[in-house]
Amino acid sequence: MPPFKSKLLLILVAGICLAQSASDYVTPAIRRVGDKLACLCGSCKNTVATCQMLGCHYSSPAREKIKKMQEQGASDQAIIASFVKEQGLRALAVPPAEGFNVMGWLAPPLAVAAGLGVIYLYIRRFRKPAPAPDIDTDSLDRYHEQIEKDLAKLD
Repeated sequence: MPPFKSKLLLILVAGICLAQSASDYVTPAIRRVGDKLACLCGSCKNTVATCQMLGCHYSSPAREKIKKMQEQGASDQAIIASFVKEQGLRALAVPPAEGFNVMGWLAPPLAVAAGLGVIYLYIRRFRKPAPAPDIDTDSLDRYHEQIEKDLAKLD
């Protein structure tokens, strides 16, 4: 293939790829606010800033709303409060550590601690060696004599 055609093909493929990407890139200012908001499209568990679905029906309009509010001079907290007012606390990527939501923060470490405690008790219980059985010395002497006889036959 001549170099001209391969370069033309490369430019054509790059143009097609660019046409499929989002028109507005996520700026650091949008990412800063979007990282605190959950994507509520129902298909992913990402934040508004990290949702990579093309044409996501929730994150794309949310990014545009964030951009528009930032252009109007709204603070990050005001933007987040606006989303919480519309969607409720589910709009937040991380639940606030207050009220019943504290259980969301405390339950995992408590469950791990309880599991480690159960494992410790289980190991401690079965770690003790079993008592040695009583050995009959007469039987032991007979086994030793038999072993000596067998070893003598091997010579």
